[in-house]
Amino acid sequence: MPERGRARSEGDMDEQDPSSGEGGHRWWRDAVGYSLYLRSFADSDGDGVGDLPGLRARLDHLEALGVDLLWVSPFFPSPMADFGYDVSDYCAVDPRYGTLDDVRALLEDAHRRGIRVVVDLVANHTSVAHPWFAAAAAEPDGPYHPYYLWGLPGPDGAPPNNWVSYFGGPAWTHHPANGHCYLHLFLAEQADLNWRHEPVREEFDRILQFWLDIGVDGFRIDAAQTMVKDAALRPNPARAPMPEGGDRRRQWDALEHRHDIVQPETADIFRRWQARCTRADAVLVGEAHVEQVQQWAELVDRGGLDLAFWFGLLWVPWDAAAVRAALRGPIDALADPGRIAWVTSTLDDPRAPTRFGGGERGRRRALALSTLVCGLPGVPFLYQGEELGLTDGAVPEQHRADRIGADGDESRDGCRTPMPWAPGPAFGFSPTGRSWLPDGGRTDADTADAQRGTPGSWFERYRALLALRRGRSELRHGPLRWREATAAGLVAFERGSLLVVANLGTGPVELEAVGLRPAGAVCFDSLGAGPADAPAGTAAGTLAGTLAGTAAGRIEADQALVIELER
Repeated sequence: MPERGRARSEGDMDEQDPSSGEGGHRWWRDAVGYSLYLRSFADSDGDGVGDLPGLRARLDHLEALGVDLLWVSPFFPSPMADFGYDVSDYCAVDPRYGTLDDVRALLEDAHRRGIRVVVDLVANHTSVAHPWFAAAAAEPDGPYHPYYLWGLPGPDGAPPNNWVSYFGGPAWTHHPANGHCYLHLFLAEQADLNWRHEPVREEFDRILQFWLDIGVDGFRIDAAQTMVKDAALRPNPARAPMPEGGDRRRQWDALEHRHDIVQPETADIFRRWQARCTRADAVLVGEAHVEQVQQWAELVDRGGLDLAFWFGLLWVPWDAAAVRAALRGPIDALADPGRIAWVTSTLDDPRAPTRFGGGERGRRRALALSTLVCGLPGVPFLYQGEELGLTDGAVPEQHRADRIGADGDESRDGCRTPMPWAPGPAFGFSPTGRSWLPDGGRTDADTADAQRGTPGSWFERYRALLALRRGRSELRHGPLRWREATAAGLVAFERGSLLVVANLGTGPVELEAVGLRPAGAVCFDSLGAGPADAPAGTAAGTLAGTLAGTAAGRIEADQALVIELER
């Protein structure tokens, strides 16, 4: 059994054993995850769209990086209104991505390399092209009509209630065939399912079992917070006047989301699925976009989810107090913080290096934040290209593919540009040089081929960080003790015999001057450059050095260190 940390001590609420909890010790508690946007990862057939054979051919990259849990974005048949998040058949593969045999081959190769594969379960809604919705719209008295959420428009054609879409505008669309309005918390092409209807639950029991029988290792539940709605579809209380058009986030924030998301009955579904997944030794990961940490924790603590993504780091400023609060909030809120799935970048948001200033400064800050995350309880996830230090790619207006917002003026294309593999046409993404999005203005130095094996490259630094987390059980299961150093611009904590510290300030800080007195070796230095091919877990393999090698115990701005503590 992996080493366990000691229990929280009485009178010391800052010291926690993150392995304690009701979840027990399952394989995912030691994992490092990788979020993969399939369309942009690797294209095998030259059509410009990433696919399953392309992913399979690049598994060596993930194995070398040191990840062992792979989440793949949807590859089901879809009209692609939301690039696969509008599913028209849950038990098949879109021909653009491959075949069911390609899925089986991917699983076989990934498992041989020690990598488990989680598929994306888009359960809040289906495509309006799904046969269920076609039947539901055509026959208001038929068996499929209650699969979805319908309402009658007001006398003046107003929506049935005041709910709004995450993507902007009303969450209701009138269907001319039956005169009713259907609910969609996302695009109008994505009709929300009625999860209070038992036949819908039974349909998804069969869908989960289909993929478990094929051999997947779990599911990432898309929009987990939205699945169950208020039974009476009551309007949400207003928090501010509803803005006309424009910013979708301001529209969303104008309401108190009491009735459209985070309903307590959602946990019943997750527990039902978890029982099925546990029998298959599979993991259930929830994408739970909930702003308030207590509301997020309630969703998680109700049970059913093995892990839940915490998105509090996606919009946090580069400020020690703000970052510390975003890190500590979910840990303090959950009974078992080992169930946190940490992300600093995603397929829906600007990449961390871009948010933190761009260029080398943004990359340094992103790695420093990842160093903190890799030292905390829970499972860290990298988003594809994060290990290469990628910033958002530049996509000219005329080449935009994704348009969201009430006016269609927002886009997620910048964080989705194709993965740069090697110098040359399309940077190795496609054998023909074609790509569904522009390359984003990448350079040869951004490519995986240029970085793998190059000491000091972003790939080698991330690889060293993951090797340290894998090799030192304290970083996964040791007791956690927060240190007070935010006044000096530092975020710091101890995990067993290790100190993890990052400088979010504007200048260097002497560690001893703020009460941090580590006297041992530096196990990881985010600004360091160790030999690329040293054995994992060795000093060189983790960019190790001595404390004297960090300017006599000084930590630079935008630097993170993991240091041995002498007891």
